[in-house]
Amino acid sequence: MGFPPFRGAVRQIVLASLAIYVVLLLLMSFAEARANLILALGILDPAAIEHGWLWQFVTYAFVYVDPMDFVLSLLGIYFLGTAVEERVSSTGFYSLFFFSIMVSALAGFVLSLTGAIAQGTARGCGAAANAILMVFYLFNRGAPIMLFPIPIQIPVKWIVLFTAAIETAYLLLHHFALYYFVILLGLGAGYVWYLAFAGRKLSLGLSERYFGIRNGYYRWKRRRAARKFEVYMSKHDRKVTFDENGNYIPPDDDKKNGGGKSGWVN
Repeated sequence: MGFPPFRGAVRQIVLASLAIYVVLLLLMSFAEARANLILALGILDPAAIEHGWLWQFVTYAFVYVDPMDFVLSLLGIYFLGTAVEERVSSTGFYSLFFFSIMVSALAGFVLSLTGAIAQGTARGCGAAANAILMVFYLFNRGAPIMLFPIPIQIPVKWIVLFTAAIETAYLLLHHFALYYFVILLGLGAGYVWYLAFAGRKLSLGLSERYFGIRNGYYRWKRRRAARKFEVYMSKHDRKVTFDENGNYIPPDDDKKNGGGKSGWVN
């Protein structure tokens, strides 16, 4: 029933977000024009990105207006982020955080180019909170967690499904707004990050497949070169033979030590 330790990358991200939000609140109270300028520069706005404001792919995650959005997003990062950081290290957690917000924002921006969906602006690190939830689930598929303040344990799988369902409903109610698209895309970004950086078995499988393809390509090149050499030698009234792997087969009188099938390997 205790709180997770407040340390590492989770602590740095939460404190940075808190400091920026406090400054924004003070500016909105005493210097509204400057607050509006910071919001315009920081939020994810597809129209601004088209004019080269690429920093918004990152800065939008640290910009908030509504206190409840701020609290819920940061609580999600704090309560589940510590467990994820313990599995992937602080560097890995930073990678997850920034990968998820950037990929979600980029995908939302691409969707906004249709002119029909993903319109408006986006802000806050809800995408990162969802990505952390997804990665936590992938690391602990059968684990139950307790949702504060509900005093019962719920399998994390159902929390992921419930989160996706609720955010899809908000997406539909707000006519496919960019804000809800980006948040929902965070779940997918977390899944992609896990497959790319934390799915060890998958990474090993992809490596084996890559080296298998590469070795197959080299074998094909060797067989092709052997066929070309056979044609070249036949034009000079000499016959050479290669096996199915492109290895040279010497004549019978050149074989030694009992005569291997393929002789030497080129």
